Amino acid sequence: LSNLCCHHWRTARKMISRSYTNLLDLASGNFPVMGREPRRRLPRVMTVPGNVSEFDDDQAYSVSSDNPSSVSSDRMIIVANRLPLKAERRNGSWSFTWDQDALYLQLKDGLPEDMEVLYVGSLSVDVESYEQDDVAQILLDKFKCVPTFLPPDLQSKFYDGFCKRQLWPLFHYMLPFTADHGTRFDRSLWEAYVATNKLFFQKVIEVINPDDDYVWIHDYHLMVLPTFLRRRFNRIRMGFFLHSPFPSSEIYRSLPVREEILKALLNSDLIGFHTFDYARHFLTCCSRMLGLEYQSKRGYIGLEYYGRTVGIKIMPVGINMGRIQSVMRYSEEEGKVMELRKRYEGKTVLLGIDDMDIFKGINLKLLAMEQMLNQHSNWRGRAVLVQIVNPARGKGIDIDEIRGEIEGSCKRINEEFGKPGYQPIVYIDTPVSVNEIIAYYHIAECVVVTAVRDGMNLTPYEYIVCRQGLLGSESDFNGPKKSMLVASEFIGCSPSLSGAIRVNPWNVEATGEALNEALSMRDPEKQLRHEKHFRYVSTHDVAFWSRSFLQDLERICVDHFKKRCWGMGISFGFRVVALDPNFRKLSIPCIVSDYKRAKSRAILLDYDGTLMPQNSINKAPSQEVLKFLNELCEDKKNSIFIVSGRGRESLGNWFSPCENIGIAAEHGYFLKMLK
Repeated sequence: LSNLCCHHWRTARKMISRSYTNLLDLASGNFPVMGREPRRRLPRVMTVPGNVSEFDDDQAYSVSSDNPSSVSSDRMIIVANRLPLKAERRNGSWSFTWDQDALYLQLKDGLPEDMEVLYVGSLSVDVESYEQDDVAQILLDKFKCVPTFLPPDLQSKFYDGFCKRQLWPLFHYMLPFTADHGTRFDRSLWEAYVATNKLFFQKVIEVINPDDDYVWIHDYHLMVLPTFLRRRFNRIRMGFFLHSPFPSSEIYRSLPVREEILKALLNSDLIGFHTFDYARHFLTCCSRMLGLEYQSKRGYIGLEYYGRTVGIKIMPVGINMGRIQSVMRYSEEEGKVMELRKRYEGKTVLLGIDDMDIFKGINLKLLAMEQMLNQHSNWRGRAVLVQIVNPARGKGIDIDEIRGEIEGSCKRINEEFGKPGYQPIVYIDTPVSVNEIIAYYHIAECVVVTAVRDGMNLTPYEYIVCRQGLLGSESDFNGPKKSMLVASEFIGCSPSLSGAIRVNPWNVEATGEALNEALSMRDPEKQLRHEKHFRYVSTHDVAFWSRSFLQDLERICVDHFKKRCWGMGISFGFRVVALDPNFRKLSIPCIVSDYKRAKSRAILLDYDGTLMPQNSINKAPSQEVLKFLNELCEDKKNSIFIVSGRGRESLGNWFSPCENIGIAAEHGYFLKMLK
């Protein structure tokens, strides 16, 4: 009979897991088949006894041993939307190389040398289904990368739909007040987002050893992935870092799936943000929407979530000093710097480098430049703003409209202030090589960033390093080092650059004055500000950032295998309850036995939710409750107190029929024994 019950239970669980309930209910609806199941080539290390069938990807229950495995050393699995690879098709075959400018590749510099790093993510190119297995094997063997191949229709709904048209605008404080102003919430796009996160989850479990590996998930594309992984592996060591802003609770609460995403993120062990403001907004959302309060101990911030401590990490990302030095050397050898110096000889160059994005504030920058030329005629014919615009990432909102507005402003300003041999605005919207960008950094007297909202923006950091110059170089830039920054107060790097002139980009007049101040400042002051910035940027690089994140992740996970864990809940309400190993569940027979033996008993009873239902319309106690309390009070060994936040008058009137009962009203402020 026992074996038969177990058989039916396993069958039922498989049926449930293969339904869309295992997709965490997806909030609603059924999904079309997304494609055939990819062939598995990666052997998995099993750290617990059991049948191979129990490790099927679609199983919902947790797999984890009670003790750490010693089979292999720690590994780091980096999960991001894009793999740090460049792909090119040559003569009918694929060629792959590392993308040296990718943050996820550069962060390896801060990890221990003996730590193996695996990458899970998608490619920037479409690979035909018949090639996917071969490409996956090549990437695993040569690059330790596990590609996630997304069907084109799913990719479009996931990235261009939910990520770029719903999450990205919302996280940058843009609400869809009208159908023409942003995209209203679309349940099918949310379902595609969850389905895509499920595909990433399936790739992670192909390579993970849950007892030994760390998992580091990156950015808003994969915010529900932690729930999938925690549901499968209760004790997995997992961190998440958000590279975009996190909005205030008043903005975030407008998202229809707000609680689902918050609860999914809380299944991580450590959640990282660039700035204190972003972390504060997240904590406020957890407080107002989930009723969670954070604690700060010894400089660390943590949320207690069902016995687990979820750490909050505040650490802005840095740049890769070695990579920039390498590009600087190559740029110098090519003569790019000398070429640009000759082109802009006699001019003072301001530089802007931005993506074509509605939130970058490019047109506000142009208007500020126009304001400066209007108010300070001495810069006419001398000051030049070089604005480099990178291609848009995906199908963003209002791209064509923004491009037209920028081009119109450039034309108007150049017509008003330009003359033969001089244009105040040099607008570059064609691809510019990294070497040429480095050369522009060299010659620019000031870099201007006027984004109205940006997660981090590393342009100022790169500029500072380039202005410091190349160590050991004999170029003419080896004189006193100086740089100036005009930076929006709404970008993530702004708090780290105390020497920058911070501006509200919406205030065009003030920004124009800031440009004049930056150009007019005396050289000794520029040098002091530059030295301060360079000290910070050079010591807080990408390696420092990743090393710090891993150290905090290790610290927060140190007790993972010392606790007893149970997975509870369905859909995005799933969470792991972690308890001390010595925890014992209350036994009713033991309580009854102790009650009978006790000579004196103190019984404290909550009111709302205990003696009376929480949602009861009539808040007064029923006759049945009063009768029950009187019976308890008749026993001389009992001391009964009603503990409540309600007022003294209400409780006093309600329980006046009872004898020898006490009330602790107003959260204990008022105490009285009723006779």
